Amino acid sequence: MLPVPTIPAFMPPRRTLMGPGPSDVYPEVLAAQSRPTIGHLDPLFVGMMDELKSLIQYAFQTKNEMTLAVSAPGSAGMETCFVNLVEPGEKVIVCRNGVFGERMRQNVERVGGIAVVVDNEWGEPVCPDKVEAALVANPDAKFLAFVHAETSTGALSDAKTLCTLAQLHDCISIVDAVTSLGGIELLVDEWGIDAIYSGSQKCLSCVPGLSPVSFSPKAVAKLKARTTQVQSWFLDQTLVMGYWGNNSGAKRSYHHTAPVNALYALHESLRLLANEGLENAWARHRKMHLLLRDGLTDLGFKFVVDEASRLPQLNAVYIPEGVDDAAVRKHLLEEYNLEIGAGLGALAGKAWRIGLMGFGARRENVALCLRALQESLN
Repeated sequence: MLPVPTIPAFMPPRRTLMGPGPSDVYPEVLAAQSRPTIGHLDPLFVGMMDELKSLIQYAFQTKNEMTLAVSAPGSAGMETCFVNLVEPGEKVIVCRNGVFGERMRQNVERVGGIAVVVDNEWGEPVCPDKVEAALVANPDAKFLAFVHAETSTGALSDAKTLCTLAQLHDCISIVDAVTSLGGIELLVDEWGIDAIYSGSQKCLSCVPGLSPVSFSPKAVAKLKARTTQVQSWFLDQTLVMGYWGNNSGAKRSYHHTAPVNALYALHESLRLLANEGLENAWARHRKMHLLLRDGLTDLGFKFVVDEASRLPQLNAVYIPEGVDDAAVRKHLLEEYNLEIGAGLGALAGKAWRIGLMGFGARRENVALCLRALQESLN
């Protein structure tokens, strides 16, 4: 037999998480996750799922019946939308202005779709004029896919205008809201978004590992009209909805063992969001961003994204010339227990990404970050 491992219990330090995610988790959410585990078909748990569904609908501002939490992180939410909606040979206009637009393109091609890429510079929002030109040039396109809040750059795109273009050209819109949900204005029904996904670990300040998703009636009709089988058994929403239920109180059929305690946590984080109120949460993120912006500007930092298109919850700034990227981030982690994010893709080694998400969008976090950066740069 192998020797008995002698490994102590893992006790992580208490960090202040101000990177691109995960964000600081609400204490109430951590407490909720530690509650007793019950069965995923227990009547009490099913009742909690109904409440969770209504909370996700509130956060997305939608009445979509097919609204639920995928039992996996935001990347699985993205894949859920593409594998359920896009069939082989179908054309998708994919907007790419950062890492996550590129991941959309990869999803399209992996399910056998044809990706028509509309490129924008890193740090810029998706250009509606370019999108309209692509739609006109590709009248057979069935989908328009874009990232609302590009986590790799901190750029905000105009989801309302883009979804209007999709409607005008009879396309189904697929929207990445991983970093936007709970942090900025997002109105699924009013803007006409057809399929949308997010993540639990950003502005919801929940534990990582869940992905809220929602499908409009138009998207559901497309799913039901498929002529090919959904590529993924686990993510097939026609099967999953048998577990989440089409109506409150409906009998649930077993699909997979749900992450019971993680769903407790998401329920609590969304309950806290509802108690604060969406508009108040959006205003809080904006207020903390302005405090951070002013402090960073005083320290000489330049933002990657122009102010008009800048996310309040994800602040990308250029690293000052002559500053060692990794050394500073290591110093912040070791001396201040503070995490900020490195640049991705075209911004690797050139920028830092500073998050102000959910529970982390607090005045004391802004003050700590500015003080720590000033000391580190000096």
